[in-house]
This record gives sequence, structure tokens and C-alpha cells, in this order.
Amino acid sequence: MSTISFEYFPPKTAEGRAALLEKTTPALQALDPAFFSVTYGAGGSTRDSTLGIVEALCAQGIDVAPHLSFGADDRDTIAALLQRYRDMGVRRLVALRGDLPSGMGSAGQLVYASELVAFVREQTGAHFHIEVAAYPEIHPQADSYDSDLKFLKRKLDAGADSAITQYFYNVESYFYFLDQCAAIGIDKPIVAGIMPITNFTNLARFSRNCGAEIPRWICQRIEGYGDDQESIRQFGIEVVTQLCQTLLDSGAPGLHFYTMNQIEPTRQIRNNLGL
Repeated sequence: MSTISFEYFPPKTAEGRAALLEKTTPALQALDPAFFSVTYGAGGSTRDSTLGIVEALCAQGIDVAPHLSFGADDRDTIAALLQRYRDMGVRRLVALRGDLPSGMGSAGQLVYASELVAFVREQTGAHFHIEVAAYPEIHPQADSYDSDLKFLKRKLDAGADSAITQYFYNVESYFYFLDQCAAIGIDKPIVAGIMPITNFTNLARFSRNCGAEIPRWICQRIEGYGDDQESIRQFGIEVVTQLCQTLLDSGAPGLHFYTMNQIEPTRQIRNNLGL
């Protein structure tokens, strides 16, 4: 049976935090997700705010998966954070290589996610279910498609339990990716990452940076709506609902929604699927 999960980022303001915890979370929790994940800024730049959101969600009895990366943090800092999460009752993590904050340059070090996974296992044994990232359309910094696959296998072999993909709109890229993963011996679940279409201008810019392709027909259709934001919203819901339905019909192990801390359109897409 496919699972549904939702992702948050830590709000920068007290008002945003209150809205997330008091309005957005009850609305999305009503959709019965398996868990909520909470992102971790470049180099641990949102460590404290991530920790605060995780703590608040745990206090509500919600299953939460903090994102974690070494970035500019040392092993003692990460070990202490892992212990904090254990004390809170957290049982799931999303382990990432992460990025260094802008301007840090060579002052920090990037540590591969496979090393982080191995470190978490060394520190905590089998306590955490560990998710890692996967890239059906290739990580933008990867040397090649095959090398990217090998990095994913290395993370899973280091002890990760499953993977969550970067979002995509070409469903064939996901299915092809699963076939290629199976061909090199990857047999752990790879959950599909889903990005609802809200602000298309921001989405297009972010997609260029992260290597997620938006098909030309989607771009053309949205451009045809001009400034008609309601038509763009409805079209986005329709397109992403169809994408999700195709994934579920084909046996995808789960859908992980990048909510952008919004209730809609994630709720409407989830309801359209009738799960």
C-alpha cells in the first residue's frame, strides 16, 4: 500500500511558525500522512529552527522526520542532535549531503550522505528509519547518470532504508530510474517526490537550479493562461493529480509532497486521489 507524507521548511518568523503549527498542520494531519519531514538549511543554518519545529510536532504526537546533514557541523554536534531526537521519540530521519551556506567556500566541508548514514548507524544502531535522496533526472552536480545511481546505492548499502526522489513531472523518468536501480541491485523502496504547482515563476527558477525538468507542454499551457491565476491553479492541480494517479496505479511505494508550508493545493490533490 502506498504511503503519503508531507514536507515542511522551518518558517523564518514567529507568525509563520504559528500558522504552520496551528493552522497548516491540523489540516494536513487530517489527511493521515505517514509522517512530516522538516528541512535543514545549508550547512545547518536552520538547525535550531528545525529542531524547534520537530519538537513542536512531536509534542502534538506527530511522526516527524528531521532532515539532517553534516554541512559545517562536526560529528560531536551531529551526535548530540541525534541524541536530542532520540529523547524526543523521533524514529525517522532524512539523511542528506546538504550544501554549504553561500560565502562559506572552502571553510566548510561537504560530507557524502553515505558517510552520514554510516555515522547515524554507528551512533544509534537500528533506532532510526533513514531516508535518503534520489534523483530520477540526475543530480545537477553528478558526473553522469550511472555515477549518480552508484551514489544512491552507496547510501542504501551504508544502511539507509528507503529513498525519496527529487520532484519530477516526466513520469517516465521515474519508471526508467526504477528499472536502472533494479539493474544494479537496488531493491529498497524509492518514494516519488511531488511538487504541487503554485507559484510557477518561482517553480521554474528553482527547477532550473535543481535539475528538475518541467515539460514544454506544461510551460506552454501555463503561459497561455497569462495572468489568470485561478486557471493556472486549477491546471496545476489537474496535472499533478494525474501524475500522482499514474504513479499509484503503477505501484509507487509512496508520494512525498513538498508542501511549501501550504495547505492547498496539496490537500485538494490528496482528496482528488481518494486515498
